[in-house]
Amino acid sequence: MDALLRIVDKALETTKLRREVRELRRHLEQEYGTNTIIGKHASMVQLFETINQIAATGASTVLLRGETGTGKDLVARVIHQSSDRAKQPFINITCTAISEALLESELFGHERGAFTDAKAQKKGLFEMADGGTVFLDEIGDMPATLQAKLLRFLEERKFRRVGGTREIAVDVRVIAATNRDIDQAIEDGKFRRDLMYRLNVITIDLPPLRSRGDDVRLITQYFVERFAREFKRPVKDIAASAYERLCGYAWPGNVRELRNVIERAVLLCKNEGIESGDIVLGRADLPATEWNVERFALPKDGFDLERLRTLEGHLLRQAMERSGHNQTQAAKLLGVSRDRLRYRLQKHGLM
Repeated sequence: MDALLRIVDKALETTKLRREVRELRRHLEQEYGTNTIIGKHASMVQLFETINQIAATGASTVLLRGETGTGKDLVARVIHQSSDRAKQPFINITCTAISEALLESELFGHERGAFTDAKAQKKGLFEMADGGTVFLDEIGDMPATLQAKLLRFLEERKFRRVGGTREIAVDVRVIAATNRDIDQAIEDGKFRRDLMYRLNVITIDLPPLRSRGDDVRLITQYFVERFAREFKRPVKDIAASAYERLCGYAWPGNVRELRNVIERAVLLCKNEGIESGDIVLGRADLPATEWNVERFALPKDGFDLERLRTLEGHLLRQAMERSGHNQTQAAKLLGVSRDRLRYRLQKHGLM
């Protein structure tokens, strides 16, 4: 009888969670015009409200900041789709995916004969997106030579094609995104302060998954249903022990990492329910506050300096990986100041 009651309780809990996900998606669709972002944490409610305000006011410049995998590209698309620009182009360009030599031509276009391979006139992405949105991902890594030209464009909404003399005016919303510490990049002379001021008209800070509480369960359920349907797998629920494991993980890769973990679990689990053993997490399987002290216990013969240095280097690398190489976040994980972290990173040749 007890076993039967446990099965019934589990079925009811799964049904309740599914219903909660459906109701949340319906609410987001009605209230904010989107059901593509799942979350009910206070930070996400604030995010939805900000998206609505941007869509309503027609803000032409938006900066998205957040760790790797927090969904900056998705937020950019939702902003576009929620606005009166929705029927116009949405063009996504990753600033690090194109060589510095070609990036200016990609953004602004070029005239025939502007350089050796310019055999015909080419429109740039800003020109092609006229009336719509250009999403500049990884803006923090944009070459310094191009930052000045982008600043001029943002101020005047005009540009010249490479090799051209005619100014071209366009109406585009520019959404820039970065996972870098821009303030530190400015201090290091790698990012223009005046460009930051111009991008910083409206800034949205996307919260990391580890700070979103029960959203982990909601997003997990969403991905379980999605991948079960997509791959025609008979997966119907996920065990409480598996949820415990997921909720106790630090998620350095954020929602993107959770998506990959659940996709793998759905594909490879042998039963209708995902068990704890089906969940394969990254190398850092414990949150920063729960590192295994036993593993690093002091040996009977004590630590020599080289072993201590090795351990420190290991912890530094782990903190930087979990934080997406964001020094401010890594310093918080280790409980030290950013200046102290930078000193340690330099000492170990990690920067």
